[in-house]
Amino acid sequence: MSVAILRQGAYLIASVQSDLSDTEVMWLRQELAERIGKYRSRGIVIDVATLDVIDSFVARALSAIVLTAKLRGAETVIVGIHPDVAIAMVQFRLNLQPLRVVLDLDEATALLDRLTRRDQKDGG
Repeated sequence: MSVAILRQGAYLIASVQSDLSDTEVMWLRQELAERIGKYRSRGIVIDVATLDVIDSFVARALSAIVLTAKLRGAETVIVGIHPDVAIAMVQFRLNLQPLRVVLDLDEATALLDRLTRRDQKDGG
């Protein structure tokens, strides 16, 4: 599989190792949804640093993963988008809602800490 999924405390970290096929993207969404319940994960970090291109299919797939995770009670943050990939995504006018994107793992875990702390205060 082209994605390694690790658990770090209350978070899952999915590191994309190479370009994903349609089947692998669907597997990733299913696997993350199952692991959220299994480990009671409060957040997911998806590292896409190895991707040279994020096309409309991958952008939609990431959005679907974010929404699926949210319905399972977890927040999601994307990390590792290279500058040239970001520029291309903007030029192609890809819909990036509801993606949250930060530069690296440290920023991702800090953001998840804030988001999940807020959810706990709100009772959600």
